[in-house]
Amino acid sequence: MGNFSAVVIDFETTGLSPNLGDRAIEVGAVLVQGTQIVDRFQSLMNPGMKISSFIEDYTGITNKMLIKAPPVKEVMKTLVKFIQQHHLVAHNASFDSKFLDAEFSRINHVRRNEFACSMLSSRRIYQDAPNHKLETLVRYKKLQTDGTYHRALADAEMTAYLWLRMISDIKSKYGLKQVSFPMMQQLCRVPKGKLEGFMIKFCS
Repeated sequence: MGNFSAVVIDFETTGLSPNLGDRAIEVGAVLVQGTQIVDRFQSLMNPGMKISSFIEDYTGITNKMLIKAPPVKEVMKTLVKFIQQHHLVAHNASFDSKFLDAEFSRINHVRRNEFACSMLSSRRIYQDAPNHKLETLVRYKKLQTDGTYHRALADAEMTAYLWLRMISDIKSKYGLKQVSFPMMQQLCRVPKGKLEGFMIKFCS
């Protein structure tokens, strides 16, 4: 995988924007070291508000389940300890990073960990994929899955398997021994037409 570890993270939420008052209701995170998932963290969390029937249907998480769940702040304090100093990865990192930062701010914690986005990376590496949704890419690359989607831990695990496969495919296609986290971050911003030139820089 390279010589770095990363925590792959996924949130289920009450809606699309923490700026509009939406909250996290579940977090799943997996620690990847080398080519292995070595640790997992998952928790439902009570956002102190009711969720819509759409979100209940979409995630399978019900208001009844959330009433019994620990408060968001409590879960976030545990998540800080799980993440530690590791790099972060998410599929559509702009979404998950917004919610992570919003919930961290409620416990007066500032994130210093940098994110990479597996969705943006996949758009460069898998240009022939039908689309770059997580479930599509899991099928496209025949990745390990238990068939559950839109639950945080299952999505975090599938994102981790996708991340590992992308790094493996980059290594084999371009003959690289190592793939660094900064390289994966830069890859997210490379125009598709300039991908080959970008990769050649790392081959020398």
